Amino acid sequence: MFDGKFRAPIDRAVKPIGNALRKTGLSPDHLTIIGLLVAVGAAVAIGVGQLHLGLVLVILAALPDLFDGALAKASNSSSQRGAYFDSVVDRVTDAMLFGGVAWYLASNDSPHMSILPFAVMALSSVISYQRAKAESLGLDAKGGLMERAERIIALCLGLLFSVLLIPMLWVMLVLTAVTAVQRFVKVWKQAAVAPVTAARIEMRRSRRQTRRVVRTERRHTRISRPRRGT
Repeated sequence: MFDGKFRAPIDRAVKPIGNALRKTGLSPDHLTIIGLLVAVGAAVAIGVGQLHLGLVLVILAALPDLFDGALAKASNSSSQRGAYFDSVVDRVTDAMLFGGVAWYLASNDSPHMSILPFAVMALSSVISYQRAKAESLGLDAKGGLMERAERIIALCLGLLFSVLLIPMLWVMLVLTAVTAVQRFVKVWKQAAVAPVTAARIEMRRSRRQTRRVVRTERRHTRISRPRRGT
């Protein structure tokens, strides 16, 4: 939800920060790694019961994830590899944070309640997979009530007010399930009016392969032509 409605204003707001970070010599991958390391500290702090320290570290871990895109645009270094790396690290970060919450609940509340953050993480993986699979088929699965930004905000509220931690986890679980249904319906409707998506993808691949073959044949033809005057 936030990603769709507030992405453009946020990108405009962090653009000057991206320009400033470009002068430091850091790369977007450096910021991604820094965010991951801070997230490790956040997970440990949450697990041992230092929820407010964990909250601060969660926020600090989110900042590099916010700025790495701005830095990539400012330094003109956007790449598929960087996008893939960032996405994978986001999933690892989420798993560590909710693992820390599970450890905290198992130690201070109930072993049964520790299953709750794992359930949230499992459904979060489902909606991430839905988007990845849809995009591989040329479809769109963005959006929903509980995307990653909303989950981080809800987690921060639970860490700030410990009495709200379990209720916020239940809210995340329900809204993430709703998001999974929303994305499924969205992709299902798109697929219904575009049943030949797979054929189109294969057609594009065939065209690219044909162009490569033609270019190769042209190069070979130029090389094999006899030189004049010899």
